[in-house]
Order: sequence, then structure tokens, then C-alpha cells
Amino acid sequence: MKIGFDNEKYLQMQSEHIRSRIDQFDNKLYLEFGGKLFDDFHAARVLPGFAPDSKLRMLLQLADQAEIVIAISASDIEKNKVRADLGITYDLDTLRLIDEFRSQGLYVGSVVITQFSGQHSATLFKKRLEKLGICVYMHYTIPGYPSNVPLIVSEEGYGKNEYIETTRPLVVITAPGPGSGKMATCLSQLYHEHQRGVRAGYAKYETFPIWNIPLKHPVNLAYEAATADLNDVNMIDPFHLEAYGVTTVNYNRDVEIFPVLNAIFERIFGKSPYKSPTDMGVNMAGNCIVDDAVCREASHQEIIRRYYKALAGIADGTRTEEEAFKIELLMNQEGIRMADRTTVSPALVRAQATSGPAAAMELSDGKIITGKTGELLGACSALLLNALKDLAGLDHEEHIISPEAIEPIQTLKTSYLGSKNPRLHTDEVLIALSATAAQSKKAKLALSKLPSLRGCQVHSSVMLTSADLLTLQKLGCDVTCEPKYE
Repeated sequence: MKIGFDNEKYLQMQSEHIRSRIDQFDNKLYLEFGGKLFDDFHAARVLPGFAPDSKLRMLLQLADQAEIVIAISASDIEKNKVRADLGITYDLDTLRLIDEFRSQGLYVGSVVITQFSGQHSATLFKKRLEKLGICVYMHYTIPGYPSNVPLIVSEEGYGKNEYIETTRPLVVITAPGPGSGKMATCLSQLYHEHQRGVRAGYAKYETFPIWNIPLKHPVNLAYEAATADLNDVNMIDPFHLEAYGVTTVNYNRDVEIFPVLNAIFERIFGKSPYKSPTDMGVNMAGNCIVDDAVCREASHQEIIRRYYKALAGIADGTRTEEEAFKIELLMNQEGIRMADRTTVSPALVRAQATSGPAAAMELSDGKIITGKTGELLGACSALLLNALKDLAGLDHEEHIISPEAIEPIQTLKTSYLGSKNPRLHTDEVLIALSATAAQSKKAKLALSKLPSLRGCQVHSSVMLTSADLLTLQKLGCDVTCEPKYE
């Protein structure tokens, strides 16, 4: 697959830039960490060459200087808010993040529960963390936040929050998801540090939108498509343009909140260290695009994928028509169509020819493989086996799973688990293939090709079951489907 982004250059530039920002203050920087620290697959898709764990690797270069504080909103704990990509609640994800960071050798200093106003479940979570030996701090709701600046920057505002004890120059504030209070945590700490005579700094690290590429660049438009449900809009940073005469890109929420942030900075320090939202950022991704055409095409494909997901979401009731309409406008703006996704037409043609659900996959060399629904296998299961046989150089007509391996699984599904569908899903096919591999060299060879599926494109003529979708995603495939039930 073509590379459009220099990941090693990015790691070096990003860590150096953050070190430089630390030095601008009294060797104390609170860094608001936006987006996903682990598994940033959106960035990897639109910037081919960007490693999904790049942010983590970058932090590891600063491990001796950095400590992590995880912010979680008391209201999110109370509502049992769930991370859609992982299917776990924010409080459980906080525990997961602590384990992940520590396993990588990063120091987790504490957890801060934000927007606390007496929620019982938040109090119980605090006790649970403390039993695990984790330091927990409480930050409270402030009436009139964020517009009532005199109250916010006072003993009755930030002054009521517990001061988070930190020991290292770089304090990374991260969270299970958006709306967790990361920025408020940073600003509260600036207030408390100033009260203690420390001129600490604040910076924001988010990959998108990329500030130093054009506003309507496909990479930035793909970010709009990814956040269509949040009504985020990329825009020219008017404060940066006025201060420096330079056009940069930011997004609406940061631009809208900047006058308030500026007032808070001035209230704390006497003078704001920043003249624009762009000034606050430390993202170096735009400097590491090495093939603009590759990143443009990758972003076009991401916008199409997001559109298909929005359409499927409308069909199952999880997305709104407004979200799909916004992405459709982006597609029209760029002159891209659903048919520009190379796996769409082959899947639909195969479905029409077989009068049943079908699926298509584009391998890394551009070859298209298809699969149809049969008596033993669903369309995606057949597609998976066909792709593995092709990658292993095996004949298409050759059976690499023995009937003896399939029959017990079908019996289990229908006779014991009450399923009316005897066909094997993708996860069941992989189990059967693994069982056959113990006696068959060809099955073992096919199984060894699973890593080659990472980054492959898949399209289904019908909406997939959760089992098939999850298995393909675990294999690293980018999956879309027609908004139709089987």
C-alpha cells in the first residue's frame, strides 16, 4: 500500500515540539490530549503510514518527563456512559486505560473526577479507585461555567477544586471520551499552580483538524465526516489571522471558546500567553505528509466509508439523517461517489448474479475477491476463506476446512443453541480453520495469511451481523455495507 506520511519524522518532531513548549514555562506543562491515544485508526486511514499507536510511541519518548492524569466526568459515571467502539462504560475504560498505560511503562499519577455535584455512583467509583491504590481528586461544577469568568477564576470557582499533586514537568490530561472535562482540569491546575508561585503552561494536542494544510483539504474534510454526529465544523482561525496575518485551520468549538479561555488566562496570569487557538496547539502532523496525493485519495475513501456507516446507522436507528446529509455534502464538494469505493460494484454484481447476499474484498495488491452465501457459509465467511486461499496460492475450488470440522459447529448452533441459521459466521469459520490446521498443512498455510488482511477493504451487499463485523474489524479490515437487512 502506498505511503503518504512519514511516521518516524512525526515522532521526532512531535516530541521535540512538546519539549520546547515545556521550556516556555516554568518547566511545567499541562497537555490536553485529544482523540484516541491507543488505536488511532482514523489517522492511520487518512494518513497512510501513520501508525495507530503513534501517539503512544511519542509519549514513550517523553516517558521520563511525563505523568498521566485521567479525567472522567461524574455525570458520565452516573449515566453509565458507554464507549461505542469498545462497548464498555467510561468508568471501566478508566481502569483499562490505567492498566494499558502502566503496561507500556508510562506513569499514571492520578484520576480526577470532574463536574462532581454529589453523584452517588461517582463517590463509589472514587472509593473503588482508592482501594486499588490510585490517587483520586474531585473537581466540582461551577455555576455559569464557562462564561462567568470572575467566579470561575476565584476561590469559589477553581479554588474549590482539589489541587492535583504532580511530580513531573509534563502532565498529560487524557480521558475515556469527549466531554470529560480535560480542558477545565488543565485550567484549574494553572490557577492552583499560580497560587503556589509556579508559572505553569497549557497546550492542546489533537491530530485533527491539521492546522497548517488548507481548510478544504480532504484530510480535514474527512475529520468533519468523522465528527458529523458532533456538528463539528472546520474553520479558519480568525484570531490567528488577525494576530499574525497567517491562515490556519481550527474547529468551531475551540474558536468559539477562545475568548473565554483568553479571559481566564488573563485573570490567572495577568496576560494571556496565547493570541489564538492555533497557538495553543502542538500538532506537527501536517509537516510529515510526504505524498499529498496519497493522503487525498485515502481521505476520499474515508469519507465514503463514513457515509456508508451513517446510512447503515439510519437503517438500524443509531444515526440521524442530518449526519448522513452532512457527509453527502462533503462528498458532493469533493466530487466523489459511493461507486469510487472499489469493492462496492463487485459485491453488488455478485449479489445480483447469485440472488443472495454477497461481499467483496480488495487485497493490498489491488486484486478483488468476492464471496457468496451458500449452504454452509455466510457471504463474509466465504469471502474470508477465498481471500486466504488466494493469499496462500491455493486453488479456489479446494476445500481447506474439512466437513468434520464444520458439522459439529452447525450441530452446536442449531441443536443446542437454538439458532435457525446453520451457516458459519466469520469467527466460527476461523475456529474451524484453526481446528483443521492441526492436521492440514494447507489449512495451516491459509491461517498464517491472516495478518495480510490488515488494511484490506470489504463491502457487503447487506448489513452484517455483529459477529461478522467485529471479526473483520479485529483482522484490521475496513468494512462498509449497503443499508439493507438480509
